Amino acid sequence: MTWLVEGEVWHQDSVGSRQLVHPGQVPLMTAGHGIAHAEESHAAGPSRLFGAQLWVALPEKHRATAPAFEFHDELPQQEHRTGRVTVLAGEIDGTASPVTTYSPLVGASLEIDAGGELSIPLEPGFEHAILAQSPGLFVAGTEIPVGAMLYLGLGRRGVEVTSETTGQGLLLGGEPFTEDLVMWWNFVGRTHDEIVASRATWETERDTATEHRRFGAVNDYRGATLPAPVLPNARLKARGRYQQRR
Repeated sequence: MTWLVEGEVWHQDSVGSRQLVHPGQVPLMTAGHGIAHAEESHAAGPSRLFGAQLWVALPEKHRATAPAFEFHDELPQQEHRTGRVTVLAGEIDGTASPVTTYSPLVGASLEIDAGGELSIPLEPGFEHAILAQSPGLFVAGTEIPVGAMLYLGLGRRGVEVTSETTGQGLLLGGEPFTEDLVMWWNFVGRTHDEIVASRATWETERDTATEHRRFGAVNDYRGATLPAPVLPNARLKARGRYQQRR
């Protein structure tokens, strides 16, 4: 999922999608068992591109689903006295997004007037975080640097976010994800061997034009397909939500 604050980008993928994305719109690409995609700045568009790209892990029962793309040019909003909340995924206080989800989660864009505060109810069974996209964003007296994320933990029933200037941020949360994952380059799996196999398939398909391809081809993209980096000289280790320090 891409959420733009400024600029525009062309999204293309191997299921045949081609979509120009502007701020306030949500493209959601589900990789499933494998997909290829390209993102390009529009030649005649703005020179600055700013936003966030969110990756959501698919739970075991859904990770082999067919790849897909969906696009939403309007999302539900809640108007507050000193700002607004746009629900990107999941639900906040009865306002639900139409974006497909495969596990219980929530995502929302927060826009806060200068000197204002947003009070947002939260699902206590979720863990949450706030990502700052502008300076002067505070939660409980703690300022969040631009590009940084403040982890709020589990058990909260609400959060108050204030901004010294006209501010913007993202509220992200969901049910704790308990499965261990291996993420390397653009591949996500459960074991080292899965990543090795995915990389080998990507490299084989990159140089061939076979009809049946796991990742497919982005037919309208004129650039070269990116090669996968060389694997490290060690086995990749699956990791969970928390890493023990030794």
